[in-house]
Amino acid sequence: MQKNYTKSISAFEESQKYIPGGVNSPVRAFRTVGGNPLFIKRGKGSKIYDIDDNEYIDYVCSWGPLILGHAHPKVVAAIQNAAEYGTSYGAPTELETELAEIIVNAVPSIDLVRMVSSGTEAAMSAIRLARGYTQRDKIIKVEGCYHGHADCLLVKAGSGAATFGVPDSAGVPADFAQHTITVPFNDAEAVRIAIQQNPEQVACVILEPIAGNMGVVPPTDGYLAEIREITAQKGVVLIFDEVITGFRVAFGGAQELYDVIPDMTCLGKIIGGGMPVGAYGGKREIMECIAPLGPVYQAGTLSGNPLAMSAGIATLKILSEPVVYEKLENRSSALAEGLLEATKAAGVDAYHTRVGSMLSIFFTSEQVVDYTTAKTSDTDRFAAYFRGLLERGIYIAPSQFESGFVSLAHSDDDIQTTIRAASEVLQSL
Repeated sequence: MQKNYTKSISAFEESQKYIPGGVNSPVRAFRTVGGNPLFIKRGKGSKIYDIDDNEYIDYVCSWGPLILGHAHPKVVAAIQNAAEYGTSYGAPTELETELAEIIVNAVPSIDLVRMVSSGTEAAMSAIRLARGYTQRDKIIKVEGCYHGHADCLLVKAGSGAATFGVPDSAGVPADFAQHTITVPFNDAEAVRIAIQQNPEQVACVILEPIAGNMGVVPPTDGYLAEIREITAQKGVVLIFDEVITGFRVAFGGAQELYDVIPDMTCLGKIIGGGMPVGAYGGKREIMECIAPLGPVYQAGTLSGNPLAMSAGIATLKILSEPVVYEKLENRSSALAEGLLEATKAAGVDAYHTRVGSMLSIFFTSEQVVDYTTAKTSDTDRFAAYFRGLLERGIYIAPSQFESGFVSLAHSDDDIQTTIRAASEVLQSL
């Protein structure tokens, strides 16, 4: 069963000569799970293949965007067709309007949308816009929710920050952080108190409606609706970061799933079909404060890149077809139920979470409802679980504090193979 990683080990040694830590995003380094990061050669459907020609059933899916699986023929064709005309113009194209129209028609909170190049850029821009619109400085963010690496947001963040146990990044001035108020996830009363303690100073509340960067942590009943009510009463802009959940848990995102409509929404990942992309949108009166219509400045050379727009259009058209989300739900629920049964049979303390095609496992006996309870998970046990699955050809996120993703490319056989592999690993724990 022992796999050969000779080429990946050599590639990692070489990359460290030129790239900090050998990787271009920290969690890829496998630091918290041990072993050597995989260097990937190609992906097709539900599987990826490393440079040593090892095959894996992939539940990372490029950290969420590949809801159709790797190298979907229609997405590849769309990118190839766009590239034949050119890769970037720095001028408007009709592709931008076409993707924007799909987004506006799908996402309940969005009247107008601005394309950018990453989720970080989307969240950073949305907050700047909220500040400009309200003429207030302070923001409220939720502990363990990750909104990219903008300075004001690296305060008790999730994702890689949670992985490495460093929620506050070096290099962030105290003057920036002082305008960021943090509250626990699933605690609407904490939001109410924070706004009361800072009257007429809070521009926005930003959160992931389903936390996906401390593992998958669903909102408790009524939590999102209560925050919506609190922010509306105080004139505070409510921003849902749906970079992960947008078009993932429903065509209209988490706001459609839970029927709670924010003032603004951040998007990314799926809307680019695997290409670098981000977007933010919201109420017309807020969005019209952006230049060239208003005084809030935001720009980007590669915003609305034709390759990304083409990939996104192709992806969203497929997702708009009938029964797509029903298929995703059936496959995801089969995987989640199988993993739960395997955990029980092995007698391992674990808490499973899932919303739609997002899922995770925490090695803790506690119910996980926020960042504090997520951190009770046994990360050493998770590391052993990760390595055991990897040896059996199953690739999950190399971090306790990330989501797993099911795609439309995952077959019933993939799901059953994964459950059998997980059962073996759990028994060994």
